[in-house]
Amino acid sequence: MHPDLSLAIKKAGALGCNSITVDTNGYLFNDILSKVKPKDVDYFSFSLDGATPKTNDWIRGKGSYDTCIAGIREAVSRGFATSLIYTVSRANLHELSMMVPLIKDLGIHRFFIQVIGLRGKSAGDGPEKSQVLHSKWLGTIPDIAQKVARLGITVTYPKVFLDSKEEFECAGLVAQNYFIFPNGRVYRCPLCEDFPIHSLEIKNNKLVKTKRMNESDLFKLNIPEGCVMNKLIQPENLSYNSDGMPEYKIACCLLKEEIKGK
Repeated sequence: MHPDLSLAIKKAGALGCNSITVDTNGYLFNDILSKVKPKDVDYFSFSLDGATPKTNDWIRGKGSYDTCIAGIREAVSRGFATSLIYTVSRANLHELSMMVPLIKDLGIHRFFIQVIGLRGKSAGDGPEKSQVLHSKWLGTIPDIAQKVARLGITVTYPKVFLDSKEEFECAGLVAQNYFIFPNGRVYRCPLCEDFPIHSLEIKNNKLVKTKRMNESDLFKLNIPEGCVMNKLIQPENLSYNSDGMPEYKIACCLLKEEIKGK
């Protein structure tokens, strides 16, 4: 965490930002919890990819589990609202149910379940080690989400799979999301971020459209598989019947299901 992060947080608040979240792997550098107050931050969001040190540290690095747990407990003890992100893969799906009592014990306020994409390090692992199969996802995720919600904790997760009758919507067309990078590139779709097809960029402190072709041209394509970018970048998510038609659609990764804490 940058030494001036607390100043950026306070400036964002003064500018009237609707929500301010600090994402961390648990390392709360530069004494950030002493430099801001709970009223300054909506959430400190922590990432944990296993309910046990063995699984989490295999994915995120040795010692990361204990560091994350300690960071959560410290933030909660100081009165900060906390959220927890669990990125589901084949390597940790078996421990997702174990997260329910852990989340309760830690005093987490919001729980986010994410699906791993075939990008970065996960792309090198191959789909057989990372991507969760259609049947496993549908047979596990909604049930766990309901169990966490019964604890009074709001749960958010991507739907991922749509049946053939469900309407596909692309966030690039129906939502206002911007992913801004230090080099000035601005994307509407996170699946595009590894490629120089950004639809916007910052020039002279203004947001301007880039020349075609770019990601915005792809958003408009209508295919039976649903998400065009998924078809291009991570087609391992898909399955086809004997007629060559997709058995299901892939939902936009930015459109989420949310279950309010009960």
